[in-house]
Amino acid sequence: MNLNPYEDAKAIFLAGVKRVDPALLLDRSLTLEGETLEVRSAGTSHVYDLKAFRHIVVAGMGKASAVLASAIERLLGSRIDSGFVVTKAIAGSACSRIRLAEGGHPVPDSRSVAAGTAVLELAEQVRLWEAAGERCLAIILVSGGGSALLSSPVAGISLAEKAAVTRLLLGSGATIQEMNAVRKHLSAVKGGRLAEAFAPAEILSLVLSDVVGDDLDSIASGPSVPDASTWKSARRVLADRAIWEEIPEAVRRVFEEGTAGKRPDTPKADSPVFRATRTVIVGSNMLALEGAEEEAGKRGYASLVLTSGLTGEAREAAKLFPAMAADIGRYGRPLGRPACVLAGGETTVTLRGGGLGGRNQELALAVLAGLRRSVSGQGDMVFLSAGTDGNDGPTDAAGAFASIELAERAEVLGLDPGAYLAANDSYHFFEKTGGLLKTGPTGTNVCDLQILVLP
Repeated sequence: MNLNPYEDAKAIFLAGVKRVDPALLLDRSLTLEGETLEVRSAGTSHVYDLKAFRHIVVAGMGKASAVLASAIERLLGSRIDSGFVVTKAIAGSACSRIRLAEGGHPVPDSRSVAAGTAVLELAEQVRLWEAAGERCLAIILVSGGGSALLSSPVAGISLAEKAAVTRLLLGSGATIQEMNAVRKHLSAVKGGRLAEAFAPAEILSLVLSDVVGDDLDSIASGPSVPDASTWKSARRVLADRAIWEEIPEAVRRVFEEGTAGKRPDTPKADSPVFRATRTVIVGSNMLALEGAEEEAGKRGYASLVLTSGLTGEAREAAKLFPAMAADIGRYGRPLGRPACVLAGGETTVTLRGGGLGGRNQELALAVLAGLRRSVSGQGDMVFLSAGTDGNDGPTDAAGAFASIELAERAEVLGLDPGAYLAANDSYHFFEKTGGLLKTGPTGTNVCDLQILVLP
């Protein structure tokens, strides 16, 4: 058997990404026969009679939304009146009835605000049609990254002030759920408020999950679903992450008004807004893991999907993988060789230095720093951690590899993995050692994949 652990790890990752191609996912979830649209999810289905709607519009936000928009337009064609979708990169996607635009990520910019204005204008048109007795179906396409890409700051704060909060949260080690609780309360389109804007139209939300556990109100900050967080819980995040005193004064004032009941909270599960809303998850991290597992088997590896819920500080989560490699090398547990252990999820990074990197590169660097030549299994293992969207943090890499070979290369170059880890400078470490994985934007986004290969 001819095994190449580096190439195998990369191919296994790319197979996982391919399994969650948004166009393929929509093909599996939606079927159109005549004027009957069937939407399937988790063993259930719902049927829409499209003849009952005078207008169909599409709105979307997230890294996968352009591909989703192209797929829904191919399916429904001229039945779509109009639409607007904002994404990170539209290269390779084309629509004739849905307008595509780019926005800022991971920090919103002026393009993100323009996108928020465009979507709210579309919602206003829908409300006018509904008021005139013309029934509307609003299809909302949601994927990871939507929180930054679609932005409409609440009254009283500017884009710059909202962006400052996002940067502080990104560097605080906050979980995606904590970040979104705050961002929802600073937005006119998140936390169910987009559903409010389109009401009373019927709403079908198609969601590609980039959140561990597929928590709907956390994916892109839940624009079309009820919000479980409150002004008080969101404010508590800012205090618990020790950034309350650092956020702009105007934002503190907004939270003080919200917790005092002077501003309306986001809509909750009992709101009439959601009576005509249906939400379907079309893809998730587990689907990507299943695609990766299948490819590992084709390449001759015994494989194990460990979890789709890997979370916590990246450098702490990293300790798991060298330990597993050692057990496989010493005891053949939990798998015999050749072995491939797979995990997925989304870790966090608390910034302590001024370097460049992302959570996947930091995780890989922490794995590399923990490897020992003398430990059975660790000497010839290859580890890869990468984001399924092809983008890890503010870098052009999807992630990075870790191995004893890369550690030895660093030693020859005089690079100390521990020093780079302390500076949160994983990108420059792997740039110098040749350990970066660069795929470019993939058009999908379902969290991250970790791949441990032992030939």
